Order: sequence, then structure tokens, then C-alpha cells
Amino acid sequence: MQKITLASGTNVDSIGLGLWKIANDKTASLVRSAIEIGYRHFDAACDYGNEIEAGEGIRLALDDGLVERDQLHITSKLWNTFHRPEHVRMACEKSLADLGLDYLDLYLIHFPIAQKFVPIEKRYPPGWFFDPDAADPKVESDRVPIIDTWRAMESLVTAGLVKEIGVCNFGVSLLRDLINQAEVRPAMLQVEMHPYLTQQKLLRYCHEEKIGVTAFSPLGAQSYFELNMAEQSESLLVHPTVVSIAKEVSRTPAQVLLRWGVQRGTAVVPKSSRVERLQENFDIFDFSLSESQMSQISGLDQGRRFNDPGDFCEAAFNTFYPIYE
Repeated sequence: MQKITLASGTNVDSIGLGLWKIANDKTASLVRSAIEIGYRHFDAACDYGNEIEAGEGIRLALDDGLVERDQLHITSKLWNTFHRPEHVRMACEKSLADLGLDYLDLYLIHFPIAQKFVPIEKRYPPGWFFDPDAADPKVESDRVPIIDTWRAMESLVTAGLVKEIGVCNFGVSLLRDLINQAEVRPAMLQVEMHPYLTQQKLLRYCHEEKIGVTAFSPLGAQSYFELNMAEQSESLLVHPTVVSIAKEVSRTPAQVLLRWGVQRGTAVVPKSSRVERLQENFDIFDFSLSESQMSQISGLDQGRRFNDPGDFCEAAFNTFYPIYE
């Protein structure tokens, strides 16, 4: 197993299981199966709505003696509605309770977006709408500076609830500003990265600053077809360059894409609901891509972002909410 090393010296497996869009009734058995295969890195979030079931899967594996807790690296994320400092610990403790854990290995700010608070007892996960039953429901912002949220995240480390903290969906400017003010530097950045969105400057910056990088959606468009956020023609799994290289190395296109991500020095967290795919995704450490093959894949970059609030918030949540422009 290849690993990335964080500034603290913590080693994180280069491949993990992303839990976004895994059905609740499949999550527990899938997490246990993943642990049996050898997965130790799991990427969860309040917003995914399946942390209780993920926790059940972890408990099954622990009870069966498949793994010890300290061998796992469990990530969760602070949702947008909990950015006010007084809500951060409550949100973290809710995820811990749902996952059945005493601590998280990594806790991330999910988006650089602060929304109006929705009490847990009213609706959980809160989602994007402030009031989904309103005549014209929208995403409603709250005026919370990122550093205020970050200070509360730092207090989670002090309290021993989380080992490390980081961010998702941040660009270089936000990272620079955060680093300039932080007492605890971000350990990890999680962002969308694949050959259509290589984000080379962002990746280089993180490497120079010793910030680990986790690539979500490392296969590209696959998770977005059913959400009408990508066209079938955008699939990297059928791109001639990827298919050709897969034949050269006697691997599947998915394995080539994941190997490309790992060789760039990122961790990758592909999602799968099928055990055979979990195994396929995991088997990427007994081959490598040549410099030429890496360059060919990197050359596919189009700056194509599938997970963009500037697009999906308007289409799905009646609110124009760009964050990357």
C-alpha cells in the first residue's frame, strides 16, 4: 500500500473508499467488505447521510477482528450550516456519535460556504435549502468568516475529538489566507481532481506547503451522470488515450486513472457500491505508469469541473452560488 505523509508525520493510505452516494442499505456491508479487502481509509461526511450505517460497518469489522481502530483513518466533514463557532463542536460530536467513534482522524470544512444554521433536531443532514418547504426555497448564506470557523476546528484538536483538521474545495488564495492566520495549519485539502481537471498549480502549491491532497471524483464524470451534471460522452473510462494505456499495462481504465492520481502524490477516494469494483480499485499498487503515459493522461486537462456550486446550486437549489471564479 502506497501512502501520503502529512506534515505531522501521519501516513494516510493513497486509496480510500469515498462514501458519497452509497445507498444507506448498502453502506454497512460495503464498509465491512472494504475493510476485509484491505481498505483502511474512509471518507465520510455529515451531508452524505450514511454515517450511522458506515459506523455499523466499522463496528462489524472491529467485532470480527478484521482491524484495530488505530489502523483506520476516518475522515468526516463539517457541513455548511454549522460554520458558526458555537455549532462546530456539536456538529463534530454528532458525526462521532453516528460513526460510533471516540475521535476522527481528520475533520474537514466541507465547502468555503457558510449557510444559516439548521438545528440538528429540525433536519439532519441539513442539506442546501434553509427551508425546503418554502414557496421559493433557496440557499441562504450566513456571514461567518472562515477563520472564525477554523478557530473552532482548532479547538476540536485541543479537545482530542479530532487528530487533524483540513479543508475541502478551497483554492490557493483561500489556503494562503487561512495559513497566514491559522495556529493549526490545514493538514489536508480535498478537491475534485482527475485528468479533465488536473489542478496542477494547486497541487504543486500544496506539495510545497506540505498540505496533503485527497482527490475526490478521481474517475471524473462517473458519479455525475445520474445527477445530470455530466454527459456520457465525458466519461474518461472510454477516452481513447486512457483505453490505449490500459491495454499497454494490462489494466482496466479505472485502475489507470486511479494509478495516475496516486503517482501524482495524491490520495484518491473513489466510490463504488460493488465489492468486485472495490477490489479492482484497490489493486493498483503492483504496476506503474511511465513518464510518457503520465504526461499523456495529464494532457487531457480541460479545466472541466463537475462538482461546482456555481452550476449545481442554481440548477438544483434555485441559488446562484459560485465559489471558484
